[in-house]
Amino acid sequence: MVDFLAENNLCGQAILRVVSRGNAIIAELLRLSEFIPAVFRLRDKSDQQKYGDIICDFSYFKGQEYYESKLEAKPELQDLDEEFRENNIEILSRFYLAFESVHKYIVDLIRYLDDLNEGVYIQQTLETVLLNEDGKQLLCEALYLYGVMLLVIDQKIEGEARERMLVSYYRYSAARSSGDSNLDDICKLLRSTGYSNQPGARRPPNYPESYFQRVPINPTFLSMVIGRLRSDDIYNQVISIYMGITVNLVEAWEPYKAAKTALNYTLDSANIREQACRYAASVESLRPRVQQLLKEGVLREEMVLDNIPKLLNCLRDCNVTIRWLMLHTADSVYDSNNKRLRQMKDQAIADSKYNPKILFQLLLDTAQFEFILKEMFKQMLTEKQLKWESYRNEGSERMMELAEVFSGVKPLTRVEKNENLQAWFREISKQIESLNYEDSTAAGRKTVQLIQALVEVQEFHQLESNLQVCQFLADTRKFLHQMIRTINIKEEVLITMQIVGDLSYAWQLIDSFTSIMQESIRVNPSMVTKLRATFLKLASALDLPLMRINQANSPDLLSVSQFYSGELVAYVRKVLQIIPESMFTSLARIVKLQIHDIMEVPTRLDKDKLKDYAQLGARYEVAKLTHAISIFTEGILMMKTTLVGIIKVDPKQLLEDGIRKELVKRVAFSLHKGLIFNPKAKPSELMPKLEDMAATMDGFYRSFEYIQDYVSIYGLKIWQEEVSRIINYNVEQECNSFLRTKIQDWQSMYQSTHIPIPKFPPVDESATFIGRLCREILRITDPKVTCYINQMNTWYDMRTHQEVTNHRLFSEIQNTLGTFGLNGLDRLLCFMIVKELQMFLTVLQKSILKDKVMVDVFKTFLNAVNPVKGIVASASKVYANAVAKTQKIWPTYLESITKVGQMQILRLQIANELSYSCKFDSKHLAAALENLNKSLLADIEAHYQDPSLPYPKEDNTLLFEIGAYLEAAGIHDPLNKIYITTKRLPYFPIVNFIFLIAQLPKLQYTKSQGMTCRRATDPVDWVPLVLGLLTLLKQFHSRYAEQFLALIGQFIRSVMEQCTSQKIPDMPPDVVGALMFLEDYVRYSKLPRKVRFT
Repeated sequence: MVDFLAENNLCGQAILRVVSRGNAIIAELLRLSEFIPAVFRLRDKSDQQKYGDIICDFSYFKGQEYYESKLEAKPELQDLDEEFRENNIEILSRFYLAFESVHKYIVDLIRYLDDLNEGVYIQQTLETVLLNEDGKQLLCEALYLYGVMLLVIDQKIEGEARERMLVSYYRYSAARSSGDSNLDDICKLLRSTGYSNQPGARRPPNYPESYFQRVPINPTFLSMVIGRLRSDDIYNQVISIYMGITVNLVEAWEPYKAAKTALNYTLDSANIREQACRYAASVESLRPRVQQLLKEGVLREEMVLDNIPKLLNCLRDCNVTIRWLMLHTADSVYDSNNKRLRQMKDQAIADSKYNPKILFQLLLDTAQFEFILKEMFKQMLTEKQLKWESYRNEGSERMMELAEVFSGVKPLTRVEKNENLQAWFREISKQIESLNYEDSTAAGRKTVQLIQALVEVQEFHQLESNLQVCQFLADTRKFLHQMIRTINIKEEVLITMQIVGDLSYAWQLIDSFTSIMQESIRVNPSMVTKLRATFLKLASALDLPLMRINQANSPDLLSVSQFYSGELVAYVRKVLQIIPESMFTSLARIVKLQIHDIMEVPTRLDKDKLKDYAQLGARYEVAKLTHAISIFTEGILMMKTTLVGIIKVDPKQLLEDGIRKELVKRVAFSLHKGLIFNPKAKPSELMPKLEDMAATMDGFYRSFEYIQDYVSIYGLKIWQEEVSRIINYNVEQECNSFLRTKIQDWQSMYQSTHIPIPKFPPVDESATFIGRLCREILRITDPKVTCYINQMNTWYDMRTHQEVTNHRLFSEIQNTLGTFGLNGLDRLLCFMIVKELQMFLTVLQKSILKDKVMVDVFKTFLNAVNPVKGIVASASKVYANAVAKTQKIWPTYLESITKVGQMQILRLQIANELSYSCKFDSKHLAAALENLNKSLLADIEAHYQDPSLPYPKEDNTLLFEIGAYLEAAGIHDPLNKIYITTKRLPYFPIVNFIFLIAQLPKLQYTKSQGMTCRRATDPVDWVPLVLGLLTLLKQFHSRYAEQFLALIGQFIRSVMEQCTSQKIPDMPPDVVGALMFLEDYVRYSKLPRKVRFT
């Protein structure tokens, strides 16, 4: 009969593929369970208020039209719904595919069973498959995996969140319109069961059987599988069902009377005590036995080969003891609200004399013992044939030499010629030579006979008297014994060790021992070498989900291997993170000593002051701490490069990643805590907090610089990479609030799984520290309360005339956050300007330009000033009427314009600071960037003059990349930037002109300060006003700016003409203001000066 798992056995291959897919589906469900968008849980009040109307559970299907009409009635809800779809459709699709694969799995299993019943597979029925060892195993696994899938979904992806995700997917995808979609069946299978994994939650009625019954499965198949399990399997009180997912049968079997009664017979107090005491005794006896075996020189090859059964029994006893104690003492398998379970746990802990440290030590020793044995057997299996043949040749040669001794030809003391013995030893030599490695059974039997013959020849022929002959015979017998030992080295021993040493049940429970592992490492860093064996033992758990996938040659092998290997490597990193943590604790003390205690030795020193500067105590403490750091480093580097699953773990890389992770954690926390501002504080806390933060960052930097040589890392490189990553990530998260399609953590180029940047809950409207810093700067430089004097690069309070801040603010930010911080701040300001301009234009279009009264005013004014090159008759009256009739719309207009202008001033200051620091710190880079920029602009201008000349193609990223470099180096002009795309707007130059002349009476000109606000109660800050209008006009076609400037020119000419005719000697203040506006506008926009006179 064909092997059930043979490639040409269609029946076996079909069920093998189903089981393989089942393991891959579970891995995908576990992977996705870490990425459930928090919004679908609706736990936060803010989420409930914001998304409550667009996220629905299955109640949506009962009133679909009601929900959709509710959305259609509110445009803002529609907009939010569309934004939510754009942000979540990708992850929703991934979840839906996983849910769909579960449904498809059970449908395929049912189809396979139907095919068996209908005779699709020749000579195969359900009964014959269950009689086959592999077939029975696969059918049981197939059903079991389906149950595991459903339990994993219910435990890891809450029912309510599941329903909301399915409804959202249904609403956002094309599945609702697709005729062949099985969405209805998936929803029926995965609707909420009412189960909750929260402590104290009650079990839903008829759970989980009602859940399992949602897709009917052939009852004959179920009863036959259960029959096989009942006869083949042995249950325990606490069991692991899949990769560390544990179940306490006392709780799980509570609703089932027969099962509960049967279980209760084994769970009385006396029985639990007996089991616990037995395992307590096992721990006491096994620990010294294993420690004895682990002593140097005990586990030799001969000893191992002679004691294989004993060693395997010892290994089995250790693993059984560890398994029972780990499963029956773990907190996670007992419901703390169940009194009976609590009592059972307390009894198990008391009677087994459970001590987690002792159990952990036993686990360490067992893992080490197992690892050594496995390595020895792997080595012996590799060399098995070579060694066996070498022993055979040695034995044969010894016999041939003895034959020559008894021939009388070869002289040997007191050995007479004996032709019979000569012929006999030659025959024995031939017999040994004829032994065949391939036929190990026959060779083994014959070897035993040869050993017996050599013993007998020594006894019957009185050869004991000759020591040399005896030695030859003893050596040959030894070689023959070695051949028997070697031939008995079988792969089955390794398979047995693999089965016995299975640690998959502890895939999650092992986390409870993390603190013990870390404390052991902290006390003795060399403990890492022992832990390596434990991690490798845990890696053997990967065989459980991968075996069938591998047998089926499934393409899922790589992704499933990567998932479980990645999980295990993440755990290894978590355990070993204690080393960087301890290093940073020591580093903090070193830096404190260096900054506060140890005085810097001057270049010239009087000898009588030598003792004062020696500070031997403090320097000894620094040396001691540095030595401790070196020891920690040495500890982790002692762990050799290890293959954990399919991921190679390099200890040096592990150390570097650990140092990076700890650095990121501490720096991110410091930035979060250090940059929280009280908006009511007077004066502002900004500068003091920046100075404190700069000192903190300098401390981190100095400590890194100090330690890099002792731990063999590139300190400066790591510092720059990680600090830039922290700042860029926080800028990205802050900018998310301005984006319709958000960048999720798993999409971010700055976030990392191994070295995660922590996220902190917001303390105000800002999401991160960079947002708080930016908003604090905007608050203290608010144009409504401050006045910016351009000549001084300084902001003054309008009321008190006291300095608020100046350009040194940006130098301090540079000292604190570096170039990355300033660049990030600049990027955030860009987003804020875009949002402000968009909001401004929305108000302009929907309120001002839709107001018929306002439009009539603009039309009348346009008629009055046409032609623009002429003089306006009755100028004062025309302009005053226009201003008076539009007065109510300007306060909002002014606020938006000055906000944009304020942010542009900040961008100019940032560009100035970046440019200065780049030229100072890296003059060659600055020069190269400037020259490249000029040459590129020259080439582009030349191309527009002559299109045959080269120009970067659309797919060429040169302009984009050089733009990022130029902005980082401050070689750009924020005032020339196009922030938004715009459409043609009627009366736009006129609106801005009237707005400007409406503000001029609030301002006054002085020679020393230029244009300033007349009254602090009616504030207008000049520079933000000019830059705001400049930026706004820059977003439109240049003819709008030309018309706007022409209207200002006409205003100056018309008013001056009227003054001349009325013989008024002084220039009116509004005309002075208009002239100053033209002057500043031309200067900031870098237009030619002749513009003012056209």
